[in-house]
Parts: sequence; structure tokens; C-alpha cells
Amino acid sequence: MALPRDIILSPSEIDELMSESWNLRVASVGPGSRINLTPMWFGWAGGAVYFFGRGQKIVNLRRNPDCSIIVDRNVKFPELQGVMLQGYAKILEDTEAEARDPNLVDVQSQMGRKYNGGHGQPVVAQPPPFAATARGRNRRWVVLTPEHVVSWDNSKLAAAPDIASDSGDS
Repeated sequence: MALPRDIILSPSEIDELMSESWNLRVASVGPGSRINLTPMWFGWAGGAVYFFGRGQKIVNLRRNPDCSIIVDRNVKFPELQGVMLQGYAKILEDTEAEARDPNLVDVQSQMGRKYNGGHGQPVVAQPPPFAATARGRNRRWVVLTPEHVVSWDNSKLAAAPDIASDSGDS
């Protein structure tokens, strides 16, 4: 079932959701045809998602850059909001690629503020940027510029009663 246009998020609502949410889930194709689904911290800049991954996620995305990302919030169906982004992951393979990326410095600062105290440390007044950088074989920044976006805000169903009765799938 296609989602009704009445419940899609506006670009500014997507920006707000992506800027304020803490976790995304990224789905990549693992060894064979298994789906690897992993929660990650992330940044959002220039219409792209950035996350720093390691291990199997990076191996999977090198082998097959197709991926889907979902960011959602709330628990009860009438309150659910989310966005699914689909496209091809670009791995920033080295510090030179990181330096060439037009948004990474902003993303690192954004993530430093967003996750300030998130590992159980005390919150600091001036958090440093999220300092992760390419190292080893499989610790890399990943950028997804979405080719396909699906969004929903189930709270908008109440304003469109003709679709509210057909809201079993989201």
C-alpha cells in the first residue's frame, strides 16, 4: 500500500526529525543475501545522512552500496513519525576523502553537540566535535544521499478521516 500524500512530512519536518533524533537503523546486504540491520548515531547535513561505522557494516557497503535507512520516533500508531531513505552508500575511505567532503566538519560538530554526554560521561558546556576518522581497514564515515524518500506522520491521519480507516500499514 502506498502511503497517502496527506501524511508525508514536509522538507522542514524531515530536517527537524533528522536533526533531533538520536538513532537511525541502517540496512545493508550482508554475506550471501542476509540483511544486516544496525542502529547507529548519525548526522544530517546537505540532505545527506552521515554515520561512522566499523566492521561488518563497512565490509557490506563496500561489497554492495545499496542501503536503506530509517529514522522514526514515538511508539503508539497514531503518533508515529518517520522517514525511510534509500540509495547508495558512499564510504569516505581516507582522511583525504573526509577533507574533501563539503559537510563532514559540520556533521562532526553537530554530532558532538547532539551526543554530548551520550556515552555516560558528564555533559560539557562546549562539546568537542565527534572526532572519528578513517583508520584501520574498516572504520569509516559513510554518506547516504537519498535517491528515494518515504515519510509519514500518523498524527496527520486525524485530519484526513477518509484515510484514517485504512491505516493498518505504515
